[in-house]
Order: sequence, then structure tokens, then C-alpha cells
Amino acid sequence: MQQDRSSIFKASVIIGVSFGINKLLGLARQYFIAAQFGFTPEIDAFNVANNMPDLIFSLFSGGALAMAFIPVFSEYLDIEGRDLSWKLFSKIATLLFTITAVASLGIVWFAPILVSSPIGVAPGFSASSQALVVTLLRINLIATLLFSLSGLVTASLQAHKHFLLPAIAPIFYNLGIIFGAVVLAPMMGIYGLMYGVVLGALLHVVVQIPGLLRYKFRFSFSFDFKDSGVRKILRLMGPRILTVLFIQITFLLRDNFASRLEPGSVTALTYGYFIMQVPETLIGTSIAIALLPSLSTFVSQQRKDEFARALSASIRVLIAASLISSVMVFGVLSQLIDYIFDFSVSHAELLVMTTYAFMGGLLAHTLMEILVRAFYAKQQAVVPMYATLIRTVLFIVFGVLLYEQTGAVGIAAIDSITVAIEAILLLALLWPSLSHKFEMAQTLGRSIAGSVVGVGIMWMIFSYFHVPIIVQIATAIIAAIIVYVGFVLKEVKLLVRL
Repeated sequence: MQQDRSSIFKASVIIGVSFGINKLLGLARQYFIAAQFGFTPEIDAFNVANNMPDLIFSLFSGGALAMAFIPVFSEYLDIEGRDLSWKLFSKIATLLFTITAVASLGIVWFAPILVSSPIGVAPGFSASSQALVVTLLRINLIATLLFSLSGLVTASLQAHKHFLLPAIAPIFYNLGIIFGAVVLAPMMGIYGLMYGVVLGALLHVVVQIPGLLRYKFRFSFSFDFKDSGVRKILRLMGPRILTVLFIQITFLLRDNFASRLEPGSVTALTYGYFIMQVPETLIGTSIAIALLPSLSTFVSQQRKDEFARALSASIRVLIAASLISSVMVFGVLSQLIDYIFDFSVSHAELLVMTTYAFMGGLLAHTLMEILVRAFYAKQQAVVPMYATLIRTVLFIVFGVLLYEQTGAVGIAAIDSITVAIEAILLLALLWPSLSHKFEMAQTLGRSIAGSVVGVGIMWMIFSYFHVPIIVQIATAIIAAIIVYVGFVLKEVKLLVRL
């Protein structure tokens, strides 16, 4: 049992470090893109053009696939052996690539309608910007096809409990985009940036090939819907596809609303959400990815106590880590954006306030990473689907009523509020399966107290420590973390024991 728990920590460290490097590259990517394009209609068009292919990838080859594929593929590895496991991989790969290709062709054909119609992704853009979105969207679908393969490779390697190559693949994706921003964009404009996205997607696949070779990968082109493993994966994927679809609808509507607002609103939402995702990925995703195989094992072996302890411990760690992350972003974001980017005062203020609104939902976002996986480990995929449906409906209602009055900041706040409602629903449903509930309440209380003290320390440093701004930022972050750790030392030790 302890081996299972310690393997979660080791895997999460590998994933977290790789994701940390990737997020730093992501920040560098945003810097180079911002330096090249600023807050312009071109970059708004680029950001919108990225979201529709993301919908296809998320539905058929990303999040929908991994949670359904990994438990079944792992079962095949344990019971049927590696050869039959790779045959299962081949059947799913053939099916999903075909579906992705057909969906991509459909978007290529109907792209003008999908972009410019009243319920499209950018109805508020000018005709020239809409035409640019259509062209960029069609280029980006090449990357989507590549990701349809890469997503399955990632899931397969994770099922083998090989986390390194899948974790560093996004690093190479960002390197491709940076190459597009730095080298191609000066020559080709916004098209060069999109070709960098395609290059990054190609690198995302190629870097994982050594992992396939290590595990003696064999591919055979095959359509076989009668295979029991294929049917089981498809049954699990059904609710997950709908869940991801609901989430992607909120992203598309976010762009729809923002396209009707002042120029730069789409970009502010894109950058703000990216900044929020930095701690979400480092904290929530890294632990959740490592946790899913162990939770699945605990359920299949009916080790209910181990399931409860692992899940409860993970929630406590996420509470502690999320709150200090929010404090740090709230404390230094304005100064950091002024230091790094050459935005106008109005654009900088818009980005800061939008990011603050997203950061209000950080704890909910990180908790969702493991709460959803807990239900999939219990093979209850329908529950997260209905919770996400409720969240999506609320986002639509509040968004339609309030986006004009509240702008990009309000859209981000609505996202945070609705995801918090979803997280509370799932946590309430999982409550009987948790242990150490009083300790979780203590963690929340100590984390809040530590956050308050951390905010005070950061304010004092910025007010009275008169040194260069970058030194102020670094000092404020380090001091806040040191003090905060004293409040959540139990959770730090708990993380190591995961």
C-alpha cells in the first residue's frame, strides 16, 4: 500500500517539474507573441482560431480519451499481455484518427459559418478578422490531426506508468510555437505563428516515439467494434465526451461574448486563463494524473480505506497549495506584467483584473482535477457529466445576462463562480467516500490564516522595501512562501507521503 502511495508522489514530481518547465516556456511564448503582436485584431483572430481545433482534440483525443483508455489498457496489460494491448491501441487509434479527420474536414468546409454566424465563435469581429480566423483555423486543423495520435500515445505511456516523455512532450510543443513567434512570424506575420503551432504538434508526437519503441509498440490498421475492450472504452468515453463538450462550449461562448466587447478582450481572457492554469497544472494536474492509476487499483481491489485516504490527502494538499498560489498571483501580478510586458495602461489593467477574476476559481479548478478522476476510478462517469452540464447552463445564463455590463472581467468571474459550484457538487457527492474530514477542515482554516499573513507580508515588502522591482517580486514571493509553509507544514509532509 505504501508503495502505491509513494509512487504517486514520485510520479507527480516528475510531471510537476516537467509541467513547471513547460509553463515557464509558455510564459516565454506569451512574451514573444505579445512582443510581436500586442493586443491586436490579428492575435485575437489567432486565439479564436485555436479554440475550435481544441474542441475536436479534447473531445476525441485528449481528456475524453485518457480517462477512458488508461483503465482498460492497464487491465489488458495485466491480464491479456502486451501484444493484445497494442492491438487494442491500434483499433482505438484507427477509429479516433478517422473520427478526428472527418470532424476536421467538416470544420474546413463549414468554417465561414462556424466563425461568423450569430452563434459562431467570433460574430462580433469585422469581416476581415473573420476571414483571417477561417484561414488560421484551417491551418490549425493539421495540428489537430497530429494531436489525435499524440493524445493516444500519451495515454498508452501513462498506462505503462511511464510519465516522463508524456510530461515533456508539451515542452516541445511550446518550443515549436516559440519558433513560430520568433523566426516565422517576422517573415510571415500571424500565419508564421500558426505554422509554429503545427510544428509544435509534430514535435509533441515525435518526442514520445522512443517510449513506444521501449514498450515494443506494434501497430495494425483495424476497425473492430466487436472487441470487448473497444466497447468498454467507448462506453466510458461517451459520458466523458459530453463532459468535455460542455466545458468546450463555455470556452467557445467565452470567445463569442468577448468578440462583442472592446478590442483585446479575447486576448485578455486567453492570457488570464493561461496564467491561472500555471498553478492549476503544476498543482492539480500533476497530482491528478499520477493519482488516477492508483485510485483505479484501489477500487478494483476493493481497498476502500486506501482510496479514501489517498483522495482525502490529495484534497488537503491541493487546498494548501492552491491558496498560497492565489496569494502570490494577487500579490505580484500587476508589478510583474508592468515589468515584463510593454502593454498600454488600459490593456495591462484589463489583463490584471481578468486574471484576478480567474484566480478566484483556482482552488475549484485544482480540486476538479482529482474529483473528476475519483468518479472515473469508481467507473461513475455519468456523475461528472451532469455536474458539468449544470455548470455550463449556469455559465450560459449568467454570461448572456451580464457579459455586456461586466466585460472580460465579468466573464472570467462567471467562469470561476460556475466551476466552484461544480466542484462543491462533486465534493458533496464524494463526501461519504472520504476520510479525515476534520483534518480537511483544519487544513482549510490554517491555509486561509497563512494566506492572510502572506498577503500582509507581501504588502509590507512592496511598501517599505525599496529595491529594484524584480528583487521586490522575488523577495515577496519567497517570504510569503516561507511564512505560509509554517501554517501548512502538515500538508507538506502529507504530500511527500502520497
